[in-house]
Amino acid sequence: MKKFTTLCLSLLMMVAITGFAFAAGQQEEGEMAASGNDNLAASLAVDSTVLKAADGQQLIKLEGVGRTVPPRPADPSALPETDPLHWWDMEFAGEITNKTNIPESPADGAIGKNVTMIVHGDHPWTTACTNGAQKVADAYSMNLKIQSPNWDLAVQNQMIDQAINERPDMILLIPLDAKTALQQARKINKAGIPLILFNTLPEAKAMDYAISWTGPDDFGQSRKLAKAWADELGMKGGVAFVQHNPGTSPYFARCFGPISTLAEYAPDIEVLDMQSPGFDAAKTLQLVSDWITRFGDDLTGIYVADDSSHALGVAEALAKAGREDIIVVGAGNSKVGMDLIKDGGIFAITYQTAEGDGALAVQTSADWFNGLDVPAIRNIPQHIITPADVDSFYPPQW
Repeated sequence: MKKFTTLCLSLLMMVAITGFAFAAGQQEEGEMAASGNDNLAASLAVDSTVLKAADGQQLIKLEGVGRTVPPRPADPSALPETDPLHWWDMEFAGEITNKTNIPESPADGAIGKNVTMIVHGDHPWTTACTNGAQKVADAYSMNLKIQSPNWDLAVQNQMIDQAINERPDMILLIPLDAKTALQQARKINKAGIPLILFNTLPEAKAMDYAISWTGPDDFGQSRKLAKAWADELGMKGGVAFVQHNPGTSPYFARCFGPISTLAEYAPDIEVLDMQSPGFDAAKTLQLVSDWITRFGDDLTGIYVADDSSHALGVAEALAKAGREDIIVVGAGNSKVGMDLIKDGGIFAITYQTAEGDGALAVQTSADWFNGLDVPAIRNIPQHIITPADVDSFYPPQW
């Protein structure tokens, strides 16, 4: 009888303990849910539209930045390079995707999230880009870790491996190489870590493994600049292109984008040459000096892929040759480029906000954490800066 009584008491105690543990667990889950709801509400209340870039412009602007996407040709590569649709797969990479293993948003708010941003390399533009990213991260109280491989692909791959081991809530990546980006994106995706690619376009297939891609519509703004340039050239003349680094998306967008636009918009403009001297003002100076000697008065316009070092080399070459008649445009917008507009050395540049680029990537991650719909592609605004409005973009971001 004593054994039976002891057994009953033991069972009653176990039931009591189990019930208490269950109740405690339910309470803990309830508190966590409440905490998550509070975090989400606080995160959704953050208004990042009030943030400003160093130049006084709105840091993040999403309205009116999209373009109409034409139907994809059956075989874009079969079209001539002077046909804008030849570049469809590159220009509209990400418009057609097969999203694979994309994590579902926790929808529990952005506040307190750990985000690792891996950029491409050290440069004044990159500093401005990460400054913009940090402004948004601070607004959401996100923990942003920024890393730079300084243009070394092997180092960038090591940083990706390190980030995967650290298990952040999100990785933001500027791919150093369009083709390698596919392997990088697939590895991050396989590890189950949410990924947003930004700034430079990767191979289209890499988009399948990322939540979104954010950055400039490089083709779109290059085409817009080409038309303004053609108008200033009087729809005729001979032009040359100082190209970006070969293999990068800006290499194609800032050269073949304008060339294919001119072929339709101003067919009487002749492309005389295109070369990539690297981001070196002295080499650019020599290249342009050679063009002036080779083409003489036939050279009436120069398009530079970079409005800083390229533009400095071009300006010095033109000054030495006394060629004030050559109309220069470029992708911008650095202090160098804007100063050259004010001095008459450049006619127009693109407004490619560096701070806004980094800010948009972080904002998109915050939107995803907040459970909002995130489009496959998000672009920063397009604008062409000319002498008429250059003063409104001072002080420069970089």
